[in-house]
Amino acid sequence: MIDLHTHSVYSDGTNTPEELVDLAEKQGLKAIALTDHDTVAGVSELMAASKKRAIQAIPAIELSADCERGTMHILGYFVDHTHAAFLEILKGIQEDRHERNINILKKLNKLGHVLLWSDVKTEEVQHIVGRPHFAAALVKHNYVKTKKEAFERLLAKGRPAYIKHFHYSAQECFEFIRAAGGVPVLAHPATLHLPNDALFTLLQQMKEDGLAGIETYYAENNLKNRRTFSDWAKKLDLVCTGGSDFHGGNSPDLKIGVGFGKLHVPDKVLDQLDAVKP
Repeated sequence: MIDLHTHSVYSDGTNTPEELVDLAEKQGLKAIALTDHDTVAGVSELMAASKKRAIQAIPAIELSADCERGTMHILGYFVDHTHAAFLEILKGIQEDRHERNINILKKLNKLGHVLLWSDVKTEEVQHIVGRPHFAAALVKHNYVKTKKEAFERLLAKGRPAYIKHFHYSAQECFEFIRAAGGVPVLAHPATLHLPNDALFTLLQQMKEDGLAGIETYYAENNLKNRRTFSDWAKKLDLVCTGGSDFHGGNSPDLKIGVGFGKLHVPDKVLDQLDAVKP
């Protein structure tokens, strides 16, 4: 069993890369991929920690891509986390993200939810700041009772403190990932909020643009979605990948490797991904 979708303190998770390896070992996993948002800063730590254990560490990333509806994330597996051109692209994304964060902070303050940057970018936050960190700060300062409420009232799309930021197209994300030696995969397809016919048509186009896989084994995919995505993967010759989308304490009911308890990503997925590397 493997887990190809996890997050650390370098984005919006609460565990260090070394702690992720510890948890993976306790769960009996054979491999783990670190897919932090827009950064590979934690990959070296993950790989160093895995050398002490019988666990394979997969250098990876999760990029946000532009889309009309919902949320589109592109996972990149086996990326060279030292690739200079790739790191430069990530630097630009992170700079835009920082500007967005400052503007979210200003909006919250104008709405009467007064926070300092140090309330959001705490010592525990190693690298990337995102909306989950704002949600945590809002809970800590008693502006909302839960992180879910923070998103529903303030931070989600269409809410008063939401700010859209720049995203590359999916095709550009594929190109960046492949140029860094990686394999691009569409994460959690259901979050695109598209009817099945429109989603399948989009996958066909994405396949032509360089997509190599689709996240089929995913903690929040119901059985119907899993079967549908698996069928589509066969038709389009895409690899069925998967993972828990583990965020540690930010999603306490979600466990590494097994999701909500029934997730099982087959070991063979790694060989299938390896076979389609550039």
